[in-house]
Amino acid sequence: MSQLNYRLISYIIGLLLLFNATAIFLTSFVSYYFSDGFFSDVLKSGIICFALGLFIMFFSKNPKKIINRRDGYLVVVIGWLTMVFSGMLPYIFTNTIDNIPDLIFETMSGYTTTGSSIISDIEALPESIIFWRSMTHWLGGMGIIVLAIAILPMLGIGGMQLFSAEAPGSGISGDKIHPRISNTAKRLWFIYFGLTLLETLLLNIAGMSFFDAINHSMSNIATGGFSTKNDSLSFWNSMPQIQYIIILFMILAGTNFLLIYLSLIGKFKKLFYNTEFIWFLGLIASFVLITTVILNSNVDLDSTNFSHPQVLGKLEASFRHALFQVVAIITTTGFVTGDFAAWTPFLTMLFFGLMFIGASSGSTSGGIKISRHLILIKNGFLEFKRSLHPNAILPLRYNHSVVKKEVVVNILAFFMLYLILFIVGAGVLSTQGLDFISSIGGSAASLGNVGPALGSIGPAFNFESITGFSKIWCAFLMLVGRLELFTFLIIFTPYFWKNI
Repeated sequence: MSQLNYRLISYIIGLLLLFNATAIFLTSFVSYYFSDGFFSDVLKSGIICFALGLFIMFFSKNPKKIINRRDGYLVVVIGWLTMVFSGMLPYIFTNTIDNIPDLIFETMSGYTTTGSSIISDIEALPESIIFWRSMTHWLGGMGIIVLAIAILPMLGIGGMQLFSAEAPGSGISGDKIHPRISNTAKRLWFIYFGLTLLETLLLNIAGMSFFDAINHSMSNIATGGFSTKNDSLSFWNSMPQIQYIIILFMILAGTNFLLIYLSLIGKFKKLFYNTEFIWFLGLIASFVLITTVILNSNVDLDSTNFSHPQVLGKLEASFRHALFQVVAIITTTGFVTGDFAAWTPFLTMLFFGLMFIGASSGSTSGGIKISRHLILIKNGFLEFKRSLHPNAILPLRYNHSVVKKEVVVNILAFFMLYLILFIVGAGVLSTQGLDFISSIGGSAASLGNVGPALGSIGPAFNFESITGFSKIWCAFLMLVGRLELFTFLIIFTPYFWKNI
């Protein structure tokens, strides 16, 4: 391996800071429009971020424009940490979050699109900070690195190594919309931006204010979960049309963006020939049916949905809440329409299990991803056949093609590492005074970027009451999960730093 290109790494980090600064400047205009009293504070944070980015780019100018895989991993990890720490500036200058663990937790939860929060009274926040929380989701959803990839070729720098390290769930299919990776990134962002605008328009027409609509759209398309209301989407329990729109776009956000692109250009058959997409819809339908039956038979929804009464029949309400929460958890979108942890012990266990599924590879969702589950299950059945027919050649087929052995080994390693991190994560949280249910729920929700957990940090509560160390630990799990384990953990291995 060649030496790390530190000058180029620094240059890209400076570029990412400029992107972040631009988003903060946009937030300052929101502050000015609403006259929330924090315009100068938000503007200062943007100026500092912009100046720092320019400073880094100036002192690392004219880098050697060759980026290898090691450089790519390091850019992604340092880039995410840089975005998170610079993203704290609006909170610091407006004094809305005043201690380091809370700053790290809330900002990390935003950029990693986890959606967990330490803020109890969201509605008391200034509009600019509410908007900034949603913006961190939106930037992190598709990945700020992917945006950088779209720009890098203009600077004479290739971006394939960054894309392979950063693009959500891209490690399995390896599909590209366009042969040039920069054009792929641009098309991904056009789809992302278009879906955000469309959802904003529909939510506004359905009865949301424009401010609420744009915030929930940014949060939803990123499969994040930050809301403008303390009660999240249960605030609109009396407006089912809003919740159905959110559900539709959660499903779209949990779908492989390559398939969305192919559908937009008329290749609909690709969508319904895709094994993962069919299973994605099938799992949603199955779990919704089970949840609807139990809710309709055994749960008083009016008493478990943050005191918001149902306006339609119980069967429709049961179906809607079942559909909403199943989709929200599978896609790792942290919205809630009620306290699902109070919907019978069986449903609590069901939703806990859903935290480990994840949606489609190539989507903005977190979690393990359905494709990994399917390949692992198929490989398990093949092992039975291999035991009976040890000399037979039994290739593993997925999505109408043969899966390479290296991919299967990678997925097996991913599952083992994911399970170890979940157990260790829960163990660490238990040492901080959390009970068993809260510990396993917090670990699963953080590592899978799900949002609401269980127990004392479930959907009816937040993470404010846990210790400072627990918040930093959960933030660590969020980042590891968002970068799909290997990208982050590989930099801690000795051989990563050896020049060969």
